[in-house]
Amino acid sequence: ENPQLYPVGIYGWRKRCLYFFVLLLLVTMIVNLAMTIWILKVMNFTVDGMGNLRVTKKGIRLEGISEFLLPLYVKEIHSRKDSPLVLQSDRNVTVNARNHMGQLTGQLTVGADAVEAQCKRFEVRASEGEKVLFSADEDEIIIGADRLKVTGTEGAVFGHSVETPHIRAEPSQDLKLESPTRSLIMEAPRGVQVSAAAGDLKATCRKELHLQSTEGEIFLNAEIIRLGNLPMGSFSSSPSSSSTPRQTIYELCVCPNGKLYLSPAGAGSTCQSSSNICLWS
Repeated sequence: ENPQLYPVGIYGWRKRCLYFFVLLLLVTMIVNLAMTIWILKVMNFTVDGMGNLRVTKKGIRLEGISEFLLPLYVKEIHSRKDSPLVLQSDRNVTVNARNHMGQLTGQLTVGADAVEAQCKRFEVRASEGEKVLFSADEDEIIIGADRLKVTGTEGAVFGHSVETPHIRAEPSQDLKLESPTRSLIMEAPRGVQVSAAAGDLKATCRKELHLQSTEGEIFLNAEIIRLGNLPMGSFSSSPSSSSTPRQTIYELCVCPNGKLYLSPAGAGSTCQSSSNICLWS
């Protein structure tokens, strides 16, 4: 008797489906390999990094323009030695400083309209880093430059007192101290000195000019001292008294030692008749 033979393997439509899936898997692998090679080529992957990004021993190095869509946490950012560092944003650039508890301690915001800094103390130092050119805090503002120049047409406006050891105008320029609507006061515990080395010193006022010394003297040292536009003196009878005349105007006289005194004014000079006052000085 002939034994019945049973075929071993996959035949028919099962065999064709298996070959089709094997072929599809091979095509998929080839496409994935091609896409991987294309991505590596486009992104410029190397053993040091990708694209403009390089991983070095000192950190990460970016070359060219880079854009970050999410927050970036770094310890230090610096540019190359031959190029500047540019931070650019469509709205504003904000730099925050926080303490170990995450609380905001300082903030610098560069916007389209203004540059704002929020901190306890703001300093601007010279290129050497030692000299402070400008510093500001809640108590005071310090300007450490050798020269402070205000170029505005209205000058500098101070709402309160001004303390300075020296006020000087620029070369070939006049120095003018003026208070259009109120008084001008200069005070110093050890004296105030106003000098003009190569010109005139002029003090004018609308009403009265008072020179007062509570404990010392007023010393006028000049070759010629002129008092112009002094009115001529005259006597007039007082309406309240019919016999006692009232002196309304006095003449200003000067002694040889420079002392000034008043003498009753008359039609002529009366300084000689009152010159005995000079003997008491």
